[in-house]
Amino acid sequence: MTFHLIAIAFAYFLDLIVGDPRWLPHPVRFIGKLISILDHRLNKGRSKKWKGLFLLVIVLLVVYGIGFLLTSTAYKISLFLGIGVETLLIWTTIAGKSLESAALDVYKPLKSNQLIKAREKLSWIVGRDTETLSEQEVVRGTVETVAENTSDGVTAPLFWACIGGAPLALLYRAVNTCDSMVGYKNDRYMQFGWASARVDDLLNIIPSRITGLLMLLSIQPEVGTRKEALLLMLRDAKKHPSPNSGWGEAATAAMLGIQLGGLNYYKGIPSDRAKMGEPYINLNADHIIYSIQILKRTVLLFIILLWLGGLLFEAAAARF
Repeated sequence: MTFHLIAIAFAYFLDLIVGDPRWLPHPVRFIGKLISILDHRLNKGRSKKWKGLFLLVIVLLVVYGIGFLLTSTAYKISLFLGIGVETLLIWTTIAGKSLESAALDVYKPLKSNQLIKAREKLSWIVGRDTETLSEQEVVRGTVETVAENTSDGVTAPLFWACIGGAPLALLYRAVNTCDSMVGYKNDRYMQFGWASARVDDLLNIIPSRITGLLMLLSIQPEVGTRKEALLLMLRDAKKHPSPNSGWGEAATAAMLGIQLGGLNYYKGIPSDRAKMGEPYINLNADHIIYSIQILKRTVLLFIILLWLGGLLFEAAAARF
């Protein structure tokens, strides 16, 4: 586990400095291509739920197998090579820098009174209709995206990397990609994507809740106390349609004294999401910056927690 923790720390700093270069071949592209091929071949006829489970199993076997082969071979050659390969693989599973950059791409035109451009930038990172959104709604969409993806995009893969190294972090990213591609609740994917959606929910149960709690420690609450923010998070997190995504959104809303959720439109179809937090403060562009601060500080706290937990586990294992 110690080697996993070292690789996690290096991967974190690598993402902090370099981010996700577009020129670099990314495993998610390979995973997405594999899912697309299997989706085209399997998502037809009867027994779609079983075929969707088969897709998930195939993707996970391939991704975990490649990750395990690369890391185990590297460690056999050299400890330093093993840590290096594991660092690079874990780096590809996290997206903190990319998430920050995407949020800033919306923030900058907003601060320059370029609402149309800000709407366009937001449309790149959310599924809702953005063409007619007000400035406050653009801010809400951006803050919700940062809050929700703090776990999905950064802390959850790091959590699984701590437990099982790069192969397990890659497996988590594969499940998450399957869910994002076939986990929709529509006629085409309701049955076929069931397994991907359920396994993704399962893998995010622990990291999403840890992330929400650490968000409460990341900054001083804008309104009230941390205890009050905790109660707000516990009250509102369960309102989200996802069993996990609400924790980051509810925690962020509670800490910033804002309200998230509400009415969204998807291809013209209204979707009224439960509201989270209390509207003590009106949403404004600077809340995007505050959400980025929560993201960055929460991830750092999460890594410190992983190190403390990992070292305690190693000490306990050595003793017994």
